[in-house]
Amino acid sequence: MILYSTPTSPFGRKVKIAARAHGLVERMRIEQADPWSEDGDLRRVNPLGKMPVLVTAEGVSIYDSGVILDYFDTLLDQPRLFPKARLIETRTLHALGDGMIEAGILVTYERLRRPDAFRYDPWIEHQLGKIARGLAVMVAAPPNATTADAASITLACALGYFDWRKQIDWRAQYPALIHWLDAFRASFPAFDETVAEH
Repeated sequence: MILYSTPTSPFGRKVKIAARAHGLVERMRIEQADPWSEDGDLRRVNPLGKMPVLVTAEGVSIYDSGVILDYFDTLLDQPRLFPKARLIETRTLHALGDGMIEAGILVTYERLRRPDAFRYDPWIEHQLGKIARGLAVMVAAPPNATTADAASITLACALGYFDWRKQIDWRAQYPALIHWLDAFRASFPAFDETVAEH
């Protein structure tokens, strides 16, 4: 399998952690991709030009990260990323984590890509509100930090992304999640192993 991603993609990191935690990483090679470039393979394997994209051994392109995790579950002896016993809960928290990452990316693009004269602060605040409400839900009912399912992996990647891009000072505002992330890191070395790639 080939995974197209960048070192800085939180969605790509999510897939890398899942592959490492569930013993699939040896079946996959990583190719660097640039979503801003018209050249390269990314737009060939995903017409949206978004990452990550997993190309199977049969040459089938799978995107986005959530669908890749679904595919990973078909390669395991039983679903572990979206376990049947907690399917709706896991999918809901996974969607919440994805939404927070998406909001964080929009904040980053607004701050780094849009010229200052055109930056729209109410849009940034709108996105930050999504992140804050999502983190409050995660504090109240976090996923299991010792289970590498789609919900826990996505929350960990969201927190790692916020640490890097500084969209929100989650450590000061939601200190309970510091302990949660420490527990996840202790349970799954894949989180720290992907920091250099992040």
